Amino acid sequence: MQTSLMETKNISVFENYDALVAATADLFVKLAEDAIKERGKFVTSLSGGSTPKGFYSRLAEKEIASRVDWSKVVVFFGDERTVPYTSAESNQRMITEHLLSKVALNRENVFALSDPDMDPKQTAIDYERTMHEFFRLSGDELPQFDFMLLGLGDDGHTASLFPGSPALAETRRWFVDNQVEQLNSVRLTTTYPVINNSRNIIFLASGKGKAGVLKDVLTGPEGKYPSQNVKAENGKLYWYLDKDIASEL
Repeated sequence: MQTSLMETKNISVFENYDALVAATADLFVKLAEDAIKERGKFVTSLSGGSTPKGFYSRLAEKEIASRVDWSKVVVFFGDERTVPYTSAESNQRMITEHLLSKVALNRENVFALSDPDMDPKQTAIDYERTMHEFFRLSGDELPQFDFMLLGLGDDGHTASLFPGSPALAETRRWFVDNQVEQLNSVRLTTTYPVINNSRNIIFLASGKGKAGVLKDVLTGPEGKYPSQNVKAENGKLYWYLDKDIASEL
């Protein structure tokens, strides 16, 4: 792996999955401490998927969780499938089961999407309104999350920004419903303007099966994959990887 690539892309590679999620939990703790000290709260956007699940479980462990002032942590959900909250496919359900139900969060600091399976378009509008009410910004100002967690799909998607989907071209909305033709479904997702304005953007990715797409994303021509459009415009971008997914770099 080229040292220059590691440095320019801010890539950290860990020996295995357990080491990866432990390091991500440590980063969360540090960033939370800094944000709470500087601004009085730590505003997060959390993602679904198989890789973050271990991170959430690690973060919920007593030893780690005790290092965070959870009363000052705010949680939004970065994207969601259009399924009931009770579905095993629900990102909100997974994150709640593995983390949110196990730490001392204030209920009013967790902003869930309502009925994503019922009316995706209205759910997206309502969630964007919730974001506006929380951040209380004026004009064209964008919200700034302290911790924006993202994953990497085997097709190069991130959040629910899939190749060829209409949300890739969204420049004004903060959160939208997104028709994903290849999945024959609608997803709900945070948009690039909000993602790219975050103070800290963390790509958490693992697994040998995604080694090829990761290499293309990081070293190939720009514009091929949705994840390549993630840029830290007003903050810092981290790539946290295990050795398997980084094996072709």
